[in-house]
Amino acid sequence: MAGATISDVRIAAAHDGEAELLVTLSFANGGQSQVTLDEFAARTLLTSTNASSADQLIGVGWEPVRDALIASSGRFAEHTS
Repeated sequence: MAGATISDVRIAAAHDGEAELLVTLSFANGGQSQVTLDEFAARTLLTSTNASSADQLIGVGWEPVRDALIASSGRFAEHTS
């Protein structure tokens, strides 16, 4: 996914009525992928990129998106000691 950047961001309602962020990643070869971020992942992405609004994410690389998804799914992981 080298060179993928955020090219579009939209806010939408999930099936449960919660807000989610629809992020479009654009690739150097012209391809695009849409990634849906739940509220936790969206907040993580905004915080990690120091963005105060979704529009400020345009041009950001794909790595913070990946990291936000990992953080979001990780919050459900069982912690064993």
